Amino acid sequence: MTDQNTPVAFPRTAPMSPAPRPPADLPAEPGFADDFSSVLENLTGHRSTIGCIIPAYNEEESIAGVIESLLSQTRVPDVIHVVVNNSSDATVKVASEFAGPHQITNDLGEQFTEVFVHDIGKNPDKKVGALNYGYSLVEGYDYLLGVDGDTMADPKAVEFLETEAVSDSRIGGISAIYSIDDRPIKGLVGKFLIAGQRTQFAAFNLQNLLRGRNMAVLGGQFSIFSTNALRDVMRQNHQSTPWVRDSEVEDSLLSLQIKSAGYLTKISPYARADVGGMTTLKGYDAQQVKWTYGAIELMWPGQRGDTKGQPLHPNLRLRWFENFGMLTNLFVRVAFLILLAGSLSIGAFIFSPWWLIPPVVATLLNLRIARTMKSHNSRDLLFAGLVFPAEIFMWIRLSHFLRSWTRFLSRKKVDNWAMQAKAEKGGGSAHWLPLLLLVAVLVAMVVIWTMLGPMVQSTILWIGWPIVGVVTVLQTLLMFFKLIRRYQGYKV
Repeated sequence: MTDQNTPVAFPRTAPMSPAPRPPADLPAEPGFADDFSSVLENLTGHRSTIGCIIPAYNEEESIAGVIESLLSQTRVPDVIHVVVNNSSDATVKVASEFAGPHQITNDLGEQFTEVFVHDIGKNPDKKVGALNYGYSLVEGYDYLLGVDGDTMADPKAVEFLETEAVSDSRIGGISAIYSIDDRPIKGLVGKFLIAGQRTQFAAFNLQNLLRGRNMAVLGGQFSIFSTNALRDVMRQNHQSTPWVRDSEVEDSLLSLQIKSAGYLTKISPYARADVGGMTTLKGYDAQQVKWTYGAIELMWPGQRGDTKGQPLHPNLRLRWFENFGMLTNLFVRVAFLILLAGSLSIGAFIFSPWWLIPPVVATLLNLRIARTMKSHNSRDLLFAGLVFPAEIFMWIRLSHFLRSWTRFLSRKKVDNWAMQAKAEKGGGSAHWLPLLLLVAVLVAMVVIWTMLGPMVQSTILWIGWPIVGVVTVLQTLLMFFKLIRRYQGYKV
């Protein structure tokens, strides 16, 4: 059914069925089973209703797979609303092929769902507007399942999310573990970027799992929200809708608000979903700049427009660590290049085998993270083990870090959503600016270096190398502690 204003479907209670059992390969680590598998064993059946919202913007290539993924779930959502906004392709046409009632029979019994497709046309609030439109259709359900228009979930993902959400009324939202399916990816650049993004997701998911499974960001890719929690958020923040357009990262802001309302924000150790990755430098740059810029807005003290910074919020601790880590990585790399060039220019360079320790520890850590991926392959291991792919990817991430902070501190108002959409279509060249800036800085440093006398040059090297050495030692120690840390059987 394709319409502009479909009425809210009456919530349907899913049939009672035996409680799902833990996976056969459940880790035997102490505390892990008590933390989650006992929940699966003690529940007697589904006691909730789930309304699914899929905000879709030009998703004609993936929307069919997304809907099929939901209809193939062991626990099928009670209703699925595809909310198409600002699209110029055939998303509505493709999605409409699934519109209507569906009756599914599987191990959990006979289930019924209905798919609705809504084309809301031009929407100035973009994804936020689509999400809020969808919320108005499912606010009478117990849970809202948010799914991106390019996310394919494992068959038991909804079942695992619902099971844990129902088990604890304190949970305001719970997210799946995200990765990217790299099998369909073509082209050398695309494969390289996807390998880097898979590692990036793995590291982020692992950090959240090891922090008591407290999720810093309930990503909109595949997360389930308690509608009671969303109503409390709206009431406490004087909002008429759960999502607001003030922030570049609407999911991060909502996660903070859910936590501040007294609820838990969790990540499931079992529910998994493959999201759409960026296969071009332009697209990846625009996405990362938007995400980082939005996170900085939430971290920064004081008021920025309508967004109030919350630097001490518990969900932002991981963000602070990430930004401090990126700053350290930038300093060490740039300072090393400058000091190395300066030392070579006056014949003062002396190689020490101790310098090999940091890259060796970093490589071992990358390999361990790669091996924690549930579906890791040879490409993931090569990306981590060959050193140079991971190092190049780090420089790409550093460029996003620089551009995000520069844009934020400039106070220039930019529509990062529009810039990402433009980049994904192949437009824009701003992603080259950090590289040009780095080259300009290095050239300027060379010119300045040649103007200095031998005594000044020696003094700079005498002071600079120990500083870089101390920072590198501390950074290496931190990586070593992460390397030897117990991962409690988690797979990301």
